[in-house]
Amino acid sequence: MLDNEKIVVVGAGGLLGTRVVATLLARGASVIALDIDVENMRTKLSSNGISFDNANLCCDRLDVNDEDDVKSFFSSLVGMTGAVNCCYPRNENYGKALLDVSLDSFNQNLTLNIGSTFLFSQQCLVYFLENKARISLVNISSVYGVVAPSFDVYDNTSMTMPVEYAAIKAAVIHLNRYFAAYAKDSNFRINSVSPGGVLDKQPTEFLERYKSKCLGKGMLNTEDVVGTIMFLLSDDSKYINGQNIIVDDGFTL
Repeated sequence: MLDNEKIVVVGAGGLLGTRVVATLLARGASVIALDIDVENMRTKLSSNGISFDNANLCCDRLDVNDEDDVKSFFSSLVGMTGAVNCCYPRNENYGKALLDVSLDSFNQNLTLNIGSTFLFSQQCLVYFLENKARISLVNISSVYGVVAPSFDVYDNTSMTMPVEYAAIKAAVIHLNRYFAAYAKDSNFRINSVSPGGVLDKQPTEFLERYKSKCLGKGMLNTEDVVGTIMFLLSDDSKYINGQNIIVDDGFTL
């Protein structure tokens, strides 16, 4: 249970973010749900059975790539004990095949994504230092931040594994280590969860190939990932710091 915890969730309108918010509320936490598109976030949360009459839920807008916006949010924040960063900002050219990715597009996507992860993590650390508060921050990485892509699972589909994604998710893991080493305080914890593939209407052929590389389930539901995030936010993990936990049904074995 996470009673008396106050958790900030950014990217709360996304596939994983909505499930994180729902699970936190179910476990007794107070949640500040943030997204750049508040209307979309509220629609997605509502579709997950979340009532906006819940006194433990606050929904607001945050642009994770606007330094003034992020700093202003943290300056007015009171009582935060944890945060989950589910954001994945990207440009309109994101997701092209490797040889079609321009340098400008690659640089922009890294700036949007790992830059926002840096900024949010930095301001969580500033909040900790100013408030002397116990904080657990969870960033989201990926199995493709740990191992090279299995390109064969994408054969005969329109899908690919974007090169930007691999670079971003690997960087998230090392940023966590950097921040943990810099803070040098077990009361400020920063870790990441690296899921395997998460179900989101992918083609059957892809799902079958992907499953063949796992130990039984294959692609995960968001519920399969959220439990590890809850663990990292709780005192059950109070001496886990600067680490990356892989949840992938054996895909990386």
